[in-house]
Amino acid sequence: MTRLRLLVAVGTDRHPFDRLVEWLREWHAEVADSVDLTVQHGHTRTAGLPDAVPFLGHAELQAAMAAAHLVVCHGGPATILEARRHGHLPIVVPRDPTHGEHVDDHQQLFARRLGAAGLIALCESRRELLDALAAGLADRSHFAVSVDAEAASGQRAAVRRVAVIVEDLVATAARRPHRPWWRPWRESGPDERRNR
Repeated sequence: MTRLRLLVAVGTDRHPFDRLVEWLREWHAEVADSVDLTVQHGHTRTAGLPDAVPFLGHAELQAAMAAAHLVVCHGGPATILEARRHGHLPIVVPRDPTHGEHVDDHQQLFARRLGAAGLIALCESRRELLDALAAGLADRSHFAVSVDAEAASGQRAAVRRVAVIVEDLVATAARRPHRPWWRPWRESGPDERRNR
């Protein structure tokens, strides 16, 4: 049997995703003789992982997904769609803001919805990821999906648009000073009313 080719893509977000990379480092140490691992790591430290690259251009990412047997990725809509377009049921570990991996929980909410619909293999814990990887090693077809090129084209455009909207909303929210929306104006003090 040929060696398993695993692509891991954490996206381009400025937040590190050390939790996922550490889980993979521990796992890969046990299966290195049977797995070729490529990790697109963005701003995450990758000491001890082979074939780690910070970023892949669009064409490079497409080629890596086409060549991979399994894809593990963050909960970014565009990455998930691209993996499915290449015939993968992606193993998705959404970024968790409580670990400093993102500014909010939109990846968790999005991935949970896709997981419930059976469109991804959702892994929110180390154990779930290790179980999914073990299943993929045992039977690669478990993480394969059929590709409908016409449907994929329309879905790709829709998901890219959603990804742009979500990223714009997150970026805008991060720049906006926090002001409680539930406080009626008339309850504000005189100094606060002047500053509105």
